[in-house]
Order: sequence, then C-alpha cells, then structure tokens
Amino acid sequence: MARDDKCLVHLVQQGIWDMPLESMPLASGYIKATALADERVRRAAQVDIHNFRGGTGLSAMANRLFEGLIPDVMGFSVLGWNYRAFGALAETFKQLNPDGWVVFGGTHVAEQSERAFRLYPEVDVVVNGEGEFTFRDILHAHLDGFSRHDLGHIPGLSFRGNDGIVHTTPARPRIENLDEIPSPFLTGAIEMLDDQGNFRYDVALMETNRGCPYKCAFCYWGGAVGQKVRAFSRDRLRAELEFFGKLQVHTIVLCDANFGLLPGDVDFVDDLIEVREQYGFPRALETSWAKNKSKTFYSIVRKMKQVGMRSSFTLALQTLDGETLGLMNRRNMKVNEWEDLSEWLTKEGLDCYAELIWGAPGETVQSFMDGYDKLARRVSRIACYPMLLLPNTDYTDKRADYGIISVRGDTDDFEYVLSNNTVTLLENQQMQRFLFWARVVAEMAVLRFTWAGLRELAGVTQSQALRNLGVWIERTADPAAEPLRTAMQSAIAGTGDLVGAITHFYAEPESKRMLGRWWRESVRPLLDEPVTPVLDEVFGFDLLTQPVCLGPDGALPDDLPVVEVRGEEYYVREGVYLAYDVPEIIARLRAGEQPELEPKGMLLDLYYRTGSDSAVRSTNHETIMHFMGMTKQQVMANAAADREPASSWGTEKGGCS
Repeated sequence: MARDDKCLVHLVQQGIWDMPLESMPLASGYIKATALADERVRRAAQVDIHNFRGGTGLSAMANRLFEGLIPDVMGFSVLGWNYRAFGALAETFKQLNPDGWVVFGGTHVAEQSERAFRLYPEVDVVVNGEGEFTFRDILHAHLDGFSRHDLGHIPGLSFRGNDGIVHTTPARPRIENLDEIPSPFLTGAIEMLDDQGNFRYDVALMETNRGCPYKCAFCYWGGAVGQKVRAFSRDRLRAELEFFGKLQVHTIVLCDANFGLLPGDVDFVDDLIEVREQYGFPRALETSWAKNKSKTFYSIVRKMKQVGMRSSFTLALQTLDGETLGLMNRRNMKVNEWEDLSEWLTKEGLDCYAELIWGAPGETVQSFMDGYDKLARRVSRIACYPMLLLPNTDYTDKRADYGIISVRGDTDDFEYVLSNNTVTLLENQQMQRFLFWARVVAEMAVLRFTWAGLRELAGVTQSQALRNLGVWIERTADPAAEPLRTAMQSAIAGTGDLVGAITHFYAEPESKRMLGRWWRESVRPLLDEPVTPVLDEVFGFDLLTQPVCLGPDGALPDDLPVVEVRGEEYYVREGVYLAYDVPEIIARLRAGEQPELEPKGMLLDLYYRTGSDSAVRSTNHETIMHFMGMTKQQVMANAAADREPASSWGTEKGGCS
C-alpha cells in the first residue's frame, strides 16, 4: 500500500510524436475517471496519469515514474509504437515491487495475451476490449486481496494462473450507454493546463461515438470497439465543447471511426458552431469522416462552410484498384464513387484529401501509381501509408494466403510488409523511396500549389515531380540534402524518420534554399518557356506560405509583427509582391479552368497562425494545414463567417523576438 495507506495506481500513456506539446491522454483519462467514479476505489486508491511525449526515452520515463513512492498497480495504454518501451518499464517496475500488478490494455495487445505474456513475463493482465469497467474491476480485485493469478471472475481479460497457463475470461459486453463512462474533462481526470496556465496539448481529443460497421481487412477498429455504433449523449458532448471553448482550444479532433454517419452528428456540429459563437473557440474540427457520404455528411459540410469552421474532408479510399478493393472487403462501399464527391467539395471551396495504402494484397506498382496520379488531379493532398499487419485483422489471419513477408519495426512493434504475391522485395524498396517523398513533401504540404501548376501547365504529374525531387536529392552535393538522404535510407523498410525530415524542411532555413536549387537545376529545364515564369512564381508562393516556426537555434527566421484576430494571434508578412495573381491561378487550375497567365503585379499581406512548432514536428498533415500562410482576404472571410467585428483587425501585439 502507498500514500496514506491508499493503493497507488499509475496509468501510463505515450504519444507517437516528439513535439513541444503533449498528446492528450484520452484513454488513460477515461480509465481514471471511471475508476474514481466508484466510491470504494475513490476512497481506497490514488490514481495518477503519467503522460509522455513520443521522444521520451526509457530512462527518462523510468525516472519520472519511480522517483517517488512505488505504485501498487500500473496500467499501460499500449499501441504499436510504445509496446517495447512499456514492456521494459514493466520489467523495471517488478524489480522495485515484485508483488505489484502490471495491466496492459489497448488494440495492440487485446486478444494477443499469449504473445504479450511470452515477450514480457512481468505483465500480469491483458484487457480485451473496452477497458474502463474492466480496469475498475481489476482494482476492486486488488483491494479485495485477490491474487493477480486468480481473476477468473472478471470478464474481458486474460491472465496467467499459478500454473503459468493463460486464462481468458468471457468477453465483456460492449458499453451500450456510453454516458456511464464519466467525462475525463468535466471530472478533472485529465490535467488541462501547463505551469503557465496554457492549454497543454496540441489538440483536444473527443469521442462522440464508438463502433464501426465495416470489416476492412487491414483494420481492427470494428473488432476493438464493436460493429454497432453507440453515441454519447448530446448534453454531455455539449458540456465538453463548452469546456474546451472556455479554454480557447483551437482544434477538436474526434476519435470516431465514421463521423457524419449518425443523424446526431448534425446536432454535434450545431452545438460546436454555437459554442464557437459564444466563446470564439473551437475554430476547427478534424476527424475520420464516414466512408459512405450520406445526407448527414453533406448537411454537416454545408453548415461548417457557412460559418467558416475549418476541417479537412477525407476520401478514405486506400486503393483505386478493383481487385485490391475486393481483398480489402471494401468493394461494395459507396466511397468508391469518389470523383463526384471530390468535385463537389472543390466547387464548395473546401479542403479534401485522400488516403492510400501501399503494399495491400492485389496492388501492384503500376496500379498504385496510376491511382496516385488520378487522385492528385482531384484532391489537395494524398496521405500514403505503408501496409502494416495489425493484430486481429483479416490480412494478418490470411498472411500465408497472400504471401505476405513482413518485418517488425526498428523501435516499434508494428509489422511492415516487405513483399506479397503481387509485390516483390525490390519493388517495395523502390516504392518506399517514393512514399518517403510523397509523405514528407506532398502529404505534409511542404509544397502544395506547385503540383497543380506542373500538372496542368507543364504536363508533369505529381508522381513524376516527386521522383524527380528524390533522384536530385540522392545525387546532389548540397549539404542541406544530407539529413534527408539519411532519413530516406532508413525509410526503405518503412520505418524511417519522417518527422525529422518534415522538421528539416520546415524549420531549417537552408532547406528552402536547397528546394530553390532543385527547382532551378532539375525542374525548370523540363518547362516550356511561356509557362516558366508563372510556375516560378507558384513555386515561390509555396515556399512563402509555409508555416512560420522556430528554427534550430530557437529563433524565428524573420522579425514579423504579430496581430490578434478574434483572440487568435497571427504573424503578418506585409507587402509581399507577386508578379502574377498566384492565388487566382491556383484556384482556377484546381477548378479545371484555364487561368489568365499574363503578368499582374500585386501586393498582399500574408497571415500565419502562431504556435506551429508542434505541428511541424509531427506527421499530422491535417493539423499542419491550420498554420499555412493565408491572404488577408482568406482570414477576413473566416472572421466574417465567425461574425468577426471589423474593429478587431490590426490589433498590433508587437514585434517577435
């Protein structure tokens, strides 16, 4: 027993990204809130959340976890990126407290207890399925004096008996009334503010529902939380939105599988808009949108557009190849009728991106590249993911049928596909090079407008331009390319340092100079003379509108003034001269129209939301878009939709240091 004779419980969570701001520990928050809602647990136990950034090493985590009183129970929220680290921490914990209990939960270990116990003998319990009430019951067993080898009365878990045999109890029914789980925000289970009184996380994470009706072969979402979709109540969600509005949280990210599927999702957006009107925040909503776009989805999109609520709308396609779709169990999903939807979103002036998976059974290099370039003509970004074999999925169960050969990650526990029946090892290595540049440069919007310009005015596809960049960086002697070559080489197996490369492009001033050199040496020779000056300007505008962030020395690259617009701060780059009306040219190209290419000198001011330093140190392309440079007209349009009074413009905050 620990402090004041209370059972000391540590809940441990670690995000994937190493960035200045933390990722919100939502899973641990649910566990803590549910545990402390129980009168006996609240009276007899102290439950603390220990949340770590992605780059925090084992030694640092161990020192923080064990610098005070040693806990009696440790609960780890396990995902592929932290599995090995948490296994090692369990080993250290058992050295300090041999009688302590170690509980693993999360999608990477659910229904995988045999492997977890074999790899990490110090683990005592694996939770299968939703963990809130299972963990509460585990704490009850601990308080009641049960042995960790005698938990057969608790549904929804696996444990080892005294004989070493693994016992798995009957599955716990899904939580039908999600409001039975106390809100981790409204109860104070999750700390919200840092020592300076600022919101401590990159974004606020919420759930409006749980469940996924689909059975995609690569995904365990439906298996983990059930295929029946269950929703939190509107009153609860409204209270949580108001909570974040008062804290002036910019972006809400929903952890739903298919937001926009339920009619109640319209009510959520109505409440989100009303909360923003009352408090000025939140300003943006990101989520995994419903695969099948119903009337509910279109209604939500129109409402968000009318009030300037920002979001990135997803086409979760994963492949455009018919055979591959069939093997994914997605052939009959309406999402495959994507072209009309992307055209509609473009006409509405809304950001639309697509998702593709490389390495899925049935896909070939040719079919993937054809699909990539076809999508590039319709969407602003394509998120490309290497094929991972996740536990409990159809692909994993049928790996022999598909001829899948895989390797575990260098530092994580994911299985990366090396080859299958339709892709050789050599082809995969070549494609990993392409994926590296596609993810770092295109998906993360290092370049955004250049692709449409090259495609429509010079006949150069996006994949051709990316391969051109990759070849040039591999061959150039420019010193700014060396960190990128190193990162790219590590990516051949699918486990490379994407974040390091992304940060290099955004935060290292020399990278912009290097990109300019690539453009002059390797792209301009491909262009016809009449369009070269136009494309030069488009490319320059891409570099100019990248987020403003701190460089390696911790300083801003330019001394830009800061203004406040409706409680939000922006850096301002004033009096930027463009020889061509680049924003108009890009808008017309994306709409499939022929722009005027005559010189039209113009001056404009560019606005950059402050606080991008976490975004440029992650692979979250949805978040990075909120920090891109905007024209004053774009910011004004958002403010007008947000009922922004004109008098708030130009509120000077002083220079930057």
